[in-house]
Amino acid sequence: MTTWANMNLQDSASPIMEQLIYFHDHTMLIIMMILIIVFYMMTTMTFNKFINRYLLEGQLIEVAWTIAPAIILIFIAMPSLRLLYLMDEVNFPELTLKTIGHQWYWTYEYSDFTKMEFDSYMIPQNEMNINSFRLLDVNNRTTLPMNSFIRMIVTAADVLHSWTIPSLGVKADATPGRLNQISFMINRPGMFFGQCSEICGTNHSFMPIVIESIPTNKFIKWVLKMSV
Repeated sequence: MTTWANMNLQDSASPIMEQLIYFHDHTMLIIMMILIIVFYMMTTMTFNKFINRYLLEGQLIEVAWTIAPAIILIFIAMPSLRLLYLMDEVNFPELTLKTIGHQWYWTYEYSDFTKMEFDSYMIPQNEMNINSFRLLDVNNRTTLPMNSFIRMIVTAADVLHSWTIPSLGVKADATPGRLNQISFMINRPGMFFGQCSEICGTNHSFMPIVIESIPTNKFIKWVLKMSV
């Protein structure tokens, strides 16, 4: 049952993704209210017999249906602009991680440490064990500390790629010769999956991303182990 639950969309694991979910619910509530009102008005106009053949204009109603959508758009735009600002905000990072997209795997470099670089390939189907996730698991998972601001620098070595983790609410294009930057904070331990979201070639869907979030003290032990 646990394995089946993990195959669905993961719950949010970062403050940004939580805000995205709140904004989605906020917008859906407004849209549902509009749909209900429009459906009610269409139903009422269809089944009643109220007519006025001398009606030529209605300035009050025209002003109302011009101002009301503008107010509704303001209620949608203000949270949207706030969220866009938060997504672009780069806080003081406690860790910098660089990822390079290749055809068709990812390379990760921990810029704050020496000799911390590895490639991450998808595990082939014939090498999987019972605990592996088909088309999602990798041989080297990217380990990051939880409750820490992380700066992610994304680039590519050959063609366009896109580094994406839906449960963290982050997505950045990996462009050859260009460095793109995103930041995020993971607020709970666990494994979070993503895939390249750019059509980069025949094996485009076979270069998954796995983030493993662990407590800071375990992350320090992992760094010491990897640096040996």
